Amino acid sequence: MKILVVDDDLHIQKLYKEELEDEGYEVVIAESGKKAMELFTQENFDLVTLDILMPDIDGIKLLRQMKEKKPRLPIIMSTAYDYRDDFAVWASEAYIVKSADLEELKNTIKKLLSKE
Repeated sequence: MKILVVDDDLHIQKLYKEELEDEGYEVVIAESGKKAMELFTQENFDLVTLDILMPDIDGIKLLRQMKEKKPRLPIIMSTAYDYRDDFAVWASEAYIVKSADLEELKNTIKKLLSKE
């Protein structure tokens, strides 16, 4: 199973990559929205985790672009801020508030990928 992690924070990139690889996933990192869309169109991913606040393209815009291309691909919005009331994030399959404890993220990934 291949996961695209989209986040501009180096610490989050490293944490997600290490933790998810320990779970047996292949992890590809994109540090910007532009890079994420390049990778998204070039490779086949089973799931995407998507940061909302990024310097070039915000995660909500990316979510729309990705869903237009692959509507059935599970996307988890991952952010340090609470956007649950923003209806735009409702197009994602899940919403996670970032934490050093990745249990919620890992459980959500397992649940979404087991539906495949």
